[in-house]
Amino acid sequence: MSARTPAAAHVLVLGGTTEGRRLAEALAGEPGLRVTNSLAGRVNRPVLPPGETRIGGFGGAEGLAGWLREHAVDAVVDATHPFAERMSFNASAAADAAGVPLLALRRPSWAPVPGDDWHEVSSLEEAAAVLPGLGERVFLTTGRMGLAAFAGLDDLWFLVRSVDAPEGPRPARTEVLLDRGPFTLDGERALLRAHAVDVLVTKDSGGAATSPKLTAAREANVPVVIVRRPPVPAGVAVATTVPEAVTWLRDTARRR
Repeated sequence: MSARTPAAAHVLVLGGTTEGRRLAEALAGEPGLRVTNSLAGRVNRPVLPPGETRIGGFGGAEGLAGWLREHAVDAVVDATHPFAERMSFNASAAADAAGVPLLALRRPSWAPVPGDDWHEVSSLEEAAAVLPGLGERVFLTTGRMGLAAFAGLDDLWFLVRSVDAPEGPRPARTEVLLDRGPFTLDGERALLRAHAVDVLVTKDSGGAATSPKLTAAREANVPVVIVRRPPVPAGVAVATTVPEAVTWLRDTARRR
């Protein structure tokens, strides 16, 4: 009588980032693992990762916990954007409720180097408060959400770059640039010059795909307002690279 082959461990990857897509690529064909990729669906025409994909929310922490139980998930990797704070805390609460191991895959934060003129703040509202003293032509790269925080700054001009067109309140003097990274250093240099940008606002998303703007700003002596990222929920294991996440998943699968 032949030994029964154990079922593959079911992994849920909460994605929507470069790291989430690279993790899905690394896990494609990984023996002993079955992967479901989850995307929030907030971006039109998302770049889909390989493998099984679901799009849309879960209905909060309780809904996610129910999904984990219903689909017999053995491990969860939170590879969402570093600023997707609500999703990360929902993932932590749901994993605890369902008794499922959870790993946060987070690219390292950016760090200033000599020549940088950084002004770190804790929120978009704080970023808006410091802008009038730093410049008049703002390159705003915080995404299409949250523009309402800058809506009252009618004396400043904003270049807003996002993947999809922003909605809701925004500054009166706004030009929208629809584009998707990665961005090149030469391209960012040219953009700052063409629009006479004298202050940059960004979130500490980390990673290389959008970091050339920081180098371009440093070279042009443009001050940078950086919104600090929220912390990973307490008690959640963290990996900073895709290989680290793959190793964690292999170890978790072996302990089933």
